[in-house]
Amino acid sequence: MYKIVKKEVLNDLVELMEIHAPFVARKCEPGQFVIIRVDEDGERVPLTIADYDREKETVTIIYQVVGYSTKLLSQKQEGDSIQDFVGPLGVPAVLDKKEKKVIGVAGGVGAAPLYPQLRKLAEQGTKVEVIIGGKSAPYVLLADRFAEFCDNVYIATDDGSMGTKGFVTNVLQEILDKDRDAYEECIAIGPLIMMKNVVKVTKPFDLHTMVSLNPIMIDGTGMCGGCRVTVGGKTRFACVDGPDFDGFEVDFDECMTRQGYFREEEHQCRIGLGKEA
Repeated sequence: MYKIVKKEVLNDLVELMEIHAPFVARKCEPGQFVIIRVDEDGERVPLTIADYDREKETVTIIYQVVGYSTKLLSQKQEGDSIQDFVGPLGVPAVLDKKEKKVIGVAGGVGAAPLYPQLRKLAEQGTKVEVIIGGKSAPYVLLADRFAEFCDNVYIATDDGSMGTKGFVTNVLQEILDKDRDAYEECIAIGPLIMMKNVVKVTKPFDLHTMVSLNPIMIDGTGMCGGCRVTVGGKTRFACVDGPDFDGFEVDFDECMTRQGYFREEEHQCRIGLGKEA
């Protein structure tokens, strides 16, 4: 059993948990993920590692309470335990040690997996900037933490309650129009539609763009095939080949179609959980 040593409610949909998981904390790197089960009857849920502390032997996850299993997880409190915490899984993000300038783009909970990647780059001497998006101010995540090492933190909200009114792509377009040559790479993590639109902005500038895919996943070992995606015209599996891929090569439309396959079943599960509560 894996003890919850810290729980923090970030807004009405997003929560943070710090889990005591010695084996994962010892080995994990930015870009990797874990698969959890809340209890022995629970489904397997992939969650990106948002942070880790090797000395405290803890791993931090940030999740959005939207489905049956994340609602079960949300019912847990500090001091409680969860059944399984498997990892680290996936391929660590490729973070070159040479000095350069990278701009990160985060949408919603995408700020969680982006944070450790940009922090590691900054620790290596790379200059980093970040654009964080949310529908309103409470949904802009980790801005203060990014500010600790980012040269600039840009914020975009749908309603204009914080930063620029509009989307992260509007801010990115403006930045690249002013000085595209300042950047050697873009890392975008968030909803599929956001990442697709980020690529639409960066591709005309030929700015190398990495994205992180989080498709439907069951076993996390490449055996079930549930997380297959098309990248560069070839089938890849996000659990063993990713989750990070070259954004220019990802078939986002296929990804978005597959992401919606089980919406009705998930809806029925949420209804059932509500009745139990």
